[in-house]
Amino acid sequence: MRRVVVTGLGLVTPLGCGVERTWRKLLDARSGVRRIESLDVADLPARIAGLVPRGTAEGELDLDGVLPAKERRRMGDFMLYAIAAAREAMHDANYRPATDLERERAGVMIGSGIGGLPEIERAALALHERGPRRISPFFIPSSLVNEASGVVSIEHGFKGPNHAVATACSTGAHALGDAARMIQLDDADVMLAGGTEAAISRLTIAGFAIMQALSTSFNDAPEAASRPWDRARDGFVLGEGAGIVVLEELEHARRRGARIYAELLGYGVSGDAHHITAPDPAGGGAQRAMRMALTRAKLPPSSIDYINAHATSTPLGDPAEVKAVKAVLGAHASQVAMSSTKSATGHLLGAAGAVEAIFSVLALRDQVAPPTLNLVDPDLDCDIDLVPREAKPRAIRRALSNSFAFGGANVALVLGKLE
Repeated sequence: MRRVVVTGLGLVTPLGCGVERTWRKLLDARSGVRRIESLDVADLPARIAGLVPRGTAEGELDLDGVLPAKERRRMGDFMLYAIAAAREAMHDANYRPATDLERERAGVMIGSGIGGLPEIERAALALHERGPRRISPFFIPSSLVNEASGVVSIEHGFKGPNHAVATACSTGAHALGDAARMIQLDDADVMLAGGTEAAISRLTIAGFAIMQALSTSFNDAPEAASRPWDRARDGFVLGEGAGIVVLEELEHARRRGARIYAELLGYGVSGDAHHITAPDPAGGGAQRAMRMALTRAKLPPSSIDYINAHATSTPLGDPAEVKAVKAVLGAHASQVAMSSTKSATGHLLGAAGAVEAIFSVLALRDQVAPPTLNLVDPDLDCDIDLVPREAKPRAIRRALSNSFAFGGANVALVLGKLE
């Protein structure tokens, strides 16, 4: 089986734009959650979010630097985030296909959980208030989930597989795993893969809030709102951003002298078959995904040193994942570190799995477990080190990154140092 490695990373997150800046702030236990100022949210129960900082200062997303204003009007923000993160990943990988054959052997798989929902909201309001002639001719292409892959493939001239994933909060992890399989099956040598999301709008907030999914108790203390496993948690914090990686067949990477961050060793998927939104309380689907990933990696549970948990700061999901991890790892659970980086970024929905896989790669690189912010009073009896409030240096050879979604879509990725 062809081996797949990670050779480039790109991030656009509420902690900032750029891999190193985001990672530094994460390790410093900084939060990207703040009050929403760009929308009228006074009548909404949740008025905070993990927002990508925009502007021209260091670490901010300079939209003019992404595309000229005229071109931006044709795209949803989730597409712009994908373009920015993909550029960083390509630059980081130092990869530019030079021939038609190389371009045909390079593909893109970027997903989004919601895509251009804010664009849909604006178009619906324009139709209702001003009539059909006020709808932009770019409305449809600016809102389609697959257009993130489309615009990235156009920019970089990648003519191989062009695909998109839409599995809600598991999207980014599914995209990485499915893209890796395309390389393993010899459909491509290189894949730009990941997830992107820019779904913060009145409609999105109202929709999640009416489900009682969002945190509503910390509108006056945004940085304290995302608190996985803590007794005071009351829901997740909506976030936005993009995480894109360059995946590459191992020998292809070696021939061109690429820097190799990690190997994608295992990919596991499962379905809960339980409920459209609630997780299996026993974590059965999560267990099956993790076990499959370990089987594909040909590794025992005792090989895992760090877990980037899906834990979103919800009353039901957080304990279910702990149960699942303890069931899979057994006695070894007390030897791992497991943290939820959503405590710093909020929940990036379709981008979360890819962003968190990148955090797992960086944990391998720097031999440090990033912290779980706001974990002051755990509400479960747990002998797993949940890395409360401060990053912890530790030996990490292999990491597990979990992503779970509405509808019971579960993904686990095993990443390891190249051996």
